[in-house]
Amino acid sequence: MRAPAIIAPADQAIAAIPSGATIAVGGFVGAGHPEMLTAALERRFLASGTPRDLTLYYCAGQGDRRERGLNHLAHAGLIRRVIGGHWNLAPKLGTLALANEIEAYNFPQGVLSVLLREIAAKRPGLITQVGLNTFIDPAQSGGRMNARTMEPLVERLELDGQTWLRYKSVPIHVGLIRATYADRRGNLSMDKEGLIGEVLPIAQAAKNHGGIVIAQVESIVDQLPDPKSVRVPGLLVDYIVVSGGVQHDQTFGEVFNADFVVTSDGAFTLPPMPESERKIIGARALREIRAGDIVNLGIGLPESVAMVAAETGRLSEFTLTVESGPIGGVPASGLNFGCSHFPEAIIDQPSQFDFYDGGGLDIAVLGAVEVDAQGSVNVTSFAGRFAGVGGFVNIAQSAQRLVFCCTFLAKNQPKFVRQIQHVCFHGPTAIAQGKQVLYVTERAVFALTAEGLRLIEITEGHDLQKDILDQMEFTPSIGL
Repeated sequence: MRAPAIIAPADQAIAAIPSGATIAVGGFVGAGHPEMLTAALERRFLASGTPRDLTLYYCAGQGDRRERGLNHLAHAGLIRRVIGGHWNLAPKLGTLALANEIEAYNFPQGVLSVLLREIAAKRPGLITQVGLNTFIDPAQSGGRMNARTMEPLVERLELDGQTWLRYKSVPIHVGLIRATYADRRGNLSMDKEGLIGEVLPIAQAAKNHGGIVIAQVESIVDQLPDPKSVRVPGLLVDYIVVSGGVQHDQTFGEVFNADFVVTSDGAFTLPPMPESERKIIGARALREIRAGDIVNLGIGLPESVAMVAAETGRLSEFTLTVESGPIGGVPASGLNFGCSHFPEAIIDQPSQFDFYDGGGLDIAVLGAVEVDAQGSVNVTSFAGRFAGVGGFVNIAQSAQRLVFCCTFLAKNQPKFVRQIQHVCFHGPTAIAQGKQVLYVTERAVFALTAEGLRLIEITEGHDLQKDILDQMEFTPSIGL
């Protein structure tokens, strides 16, 4: 008979983490993040200096851009290496990486979430074309973000006459996950969580490598009545930490919002947007979405598309999805991103990326930090900060049609530049694949062609030479 999970305070459970371990942490922004556990790990390190030299593995960005989430772990000595998908929400980790104090890898969020299943099964890695011809490709930097980061964790392969990338498996020794309820046998359900995330493959990966799984839950119940509601079976769980609701907010934006865990047949309304550059861009991008489309909207400026769609009565014409797992409804924004209001379904994150990677998205509307003459896009590095790619690479490579949204200038500096800092989307590859790609700003719209960027529209009230061409570091072809 298996030993039951130990119900323990956070500090006791965290004390079981050995130095040198690889820990995988679940969550998306704040949804599903085990805040009580990461705070306890920080507290233990500051008090005792242990554990040390951990490798941190995570898929989606987790943090509030200040103190919470993975910011707790941003201490030299505590962390030796980070393998992560998005860094912008944990700027303290980014600071360590930029200062060359830790090894730092940036891989696509979808790759990392699916790779967890390969790690759990002890397979040699994930073979995919996601990341080819970007900075993640070993032909460029291999996703290594500073001089200290030396070990290659991704390699090129030739299979059946095509080039692929193999992302190497890394053993997981500790899984830190969160759920809503645990029963007396340690089975976990996520009734009040806004997503499922990657809790199961994290737990399976840690258990199959002889490690431990620590689960933060809101409360313990005698029994979970529906076995199909169990997202992590108790045989995978070693420690249960009961939060009682403390450090267990549904997201970093709200304590609890029932909209994120129920569906609705009624129309969802959003407040009308004030007239602004964001609204101009959102309205123009919306014109590219067709009735019946399956859609992904990126965080930030692309969120305006949903707001304009609600205002104009078009929300019911297409299906919005979020890479974290929600399908249908309306994606939440800000620190609630990762959840959706009134979703039709919520699936686990690796499965959502399986669907995306296979071409399931009709169209994606994504942000852009820099664009070059070939239509390649940078979203990961800007203004002395390191943001990371998150789900951008998976989505941009797999969606059948793409719309990149950005303001024409950033603090009066050009965004259409001769050379971008990191290639996160490769324009020539998209052309070779026959993709339709637009770049929408408040001043102009560009299309990607075999010859590079072509100016196809000018917004009323803007001068071609003064407001557009003079503000670019290259001259596009003109197709007005």
